[in-house]
Amino acid sequence: MYELTHESVLREEVLHGLAIKENGVYLDATFGRGGHARLLLDALGQDGRLIAFDQDPEAIRVAQRDFLDPRFSIIHGNFSELSSLLFERVGDVRFDGIFMDLGVSSPQLDDAQRGFSFMRSGPLDMRMNPSVGESAAQWLARAEADEIADVLWQYGEERLSRRIAKAIVMDRQKQPFTTTAQLATLLTKILPRDKHKHPATRTFQAIRIHINRELASLSEALEQVPTLLKPQGRLAVISFHSLEDRIVKRFIRSCVRPPTSSPLHRRLPRGLPMAEVEFQATLKNRGKAIFASEAEKSANVRSRSAVLRIAERI
Repeated sequence: MYELTHESVLREEVLHGLAIKENGVYLDATFGRGGHARLLLDALGQDGRLIAFDQDPEAIRVAQRDFLDPRFSIIHGNFSELSSLLFERVGDVRFDGIFMDLGVSSPQLDDAQRGFSFMRSGPLDMRMNPSVGESAAQWLARAEADEIADVLWQYGEERLSRRIAKAIVMDRQKQPFTTTAQLATLLTKILPRDKHKHPATRTFQAIRIHINRELASLSEALEQVPTLLKPQGRLAVISFHSLEDRIVKRFIRSCVRPPTSSPLHRRLPRGLPMAEVEFQATLKNRGKAIFASEAEKSANVRSRSAVLRIAERI
């Protein structure tokens, strides 16, 4: 099997934001292909420790093959279960820093067999962990038009969600959607052309987020951060689209300011848990989002949509 490359974004900004302690204990909650994990290990001393998480079996395989450092260990699981899996595998541990790099990784997008990309034909799967839950093809085969439309609108902000949902339901009566090419072809036919964005972009994003419960899992993971961070421990999160970033921003701000009667997730998709937390954080970079430099954007196209937010427990 050939290896797919992945270039991590905002590398120096993450290191600076986490303020790495040489002998600290850190958590990489989204290992991916280990780009940021390698960066963190290089910054740690001999007594430092890095624990990683990932739900993708391929990521676990890469970690077990390439990361033989005694300071490193990895847990196979969804980061929504951070506290319980950590306690089960390593006991009661607190971290000097927690890092999250959200969304789909470059190798997942580039591997047609994973079904994430409309640019390559492959099975219409989209699961981060292919052994858990139903695939995108299975969901599209059973979901009603209203459910499909709601998902496309909520998670993809697709204005033509109802037109797309109706076309999917009609077309699947002739032939089930089993490949990414089938779905991408339909979307290209029924949606207006946009010179800046492929017609399938929002639909593929929305279905992927829905299939993997990405926003709900993110909210659940963030709720556990306060009890996992040491005092002066740092949280650093990279997101790649507005719905993720909105959850991260509002979580951090809910920790900086006392809770109010206003819902923390106003205008977010309904049903996403965002509990008020009993810990305070202080914003770094004056609370502003951190973006890639122009040089990095030119060198790595996927850094253009990356947003980094950092908070410190006080």
